[in-house]
Amino acid sequence: MSRKGSRNGQNPHPRLQEQTSSLCGTVLFSSCNEASKAAEVHPSETERTLDLPGFLDDFYLNLLDWGSKGVLSIALEDTVYLWSNANGGSTSELVTVDQESGPMTSVCWAPDGERIAVGLTSSDIQLWDSQSNRLLRTLRGAHESRVLSLCWNGSILTSGGEDGKIVNRDVRTRSQVIQRCQGHRGEVCGLKWSSSGEQLASGGNDRLIYIWNLSMSSSRPQNQNQWLHRFEDHTSAVKALAWCPFQRNLLTSGGGDNDRCIKFWNTSTGACLNSVQTSSQVCSVLWNKNGRELLSSHGFTDNHLALWKYPSMTKMAELTGHTSRVLHMAPSPDGSMVASAAADESLRFWRVFGDHDTPKPAANPTGSEASGNFSRYFIR
Repeated sequence: MSRKGSRNGQNPHPRLQEQTSSLCGTVLFSSCNEASKAAEVHPSETERTLDLPGFLDDFYLNLLDWGSKGVLSIALEDTVYLWSNANGGSTSELVTVDQESGPMTSVCWAPDGERIAVGLTSSDIQLWDSQSNRLLRTLRGAHESRVLSLCWNGSILTSGGEDGKIVNRDVRTRSQVIQRCQGHRGEVCGLKWSSSGEQLASGGNDRLIYIWNLSMSSSRPQNQNQWLHRFEDHTSAVKALAWCPFQRNLLTSGGGDNDRCIKFWNTSTGACLNSVQTSSQVCSVLWNKNGRELLSSHGFTDNHLALWKYPSMTKMAELTGHTSRVLHMAPSPDGSMVASAAADESLRFWRVFGDHDTPKPAANPTGSEASGNFSRYFIR
């Protein structure tokens, strides 16, 4: 069961409140276009900080996402909140679920930036329309326990569960499930589709990374496993995954507390190209969409963000301010801003990336071009 939240911007709970004492005297950004034109800066302080009381300190969850329409979603216990920079920063409640369904375990915006998938402890997935604040569908039966990770590939919604299962659903169909990929022996806490939409990377608590090929999976029975590659080099849970925006088939991954490495993989050949010791738990990794830089967020022991130059992996900056492990990062639609959420119950905004003269990334069918025709196929 779900309860709709308020759409008047008035938060019934003291959550997502701004820490005015943490401001650096600047507004977050007026628009994504204006932010992308700014000169490159590597800040040592955040531009805005919000309180997140009740934020779950769980490495395996995915509780933060920034949609293509500029709205940030954050899950706090049994409620999903939406934050927008419009009108100086407004917060609204999307949904609060009952105790038998919650707490929330994952959130992920659809490519159109209007619809959002919410994973629950109960193993259900809810699809919401953020414009009308309306529940569109509840997806049941594919997982046996909490849904830890979600990822979109056009109209395909991929979910990873605590049960080790990966399920692909096409939201244009009422039968929903089109593929099942099972290889992990532990929680599936990381999922990322490549920009081409052909390869899916999954990471789990079993220390493994799988590369799944969409065409290979679709040509086999639903109950039969098939993967392109299985990477076994990490020595701890793998949640942090990111595809390179300018080099096809280059995947970046980060290992947990017993590993603390960032690794680079060629998913065409299956080769590990490089491994960098960070001396801290890697919670998430994020590529600069407009330049050859990589941002990583860390837990034990550093609890900070690190900016790296690629391919030398020279550390360019350390972004400090969080006092506990930085579990999640999400980029603004244009990629110039990054939001980070940490176990210290704070959400911080960083102006990390600026313009760079680099080759444009390959066409992305999961991005804006696909979203234009996506909403009319969404089954209600």
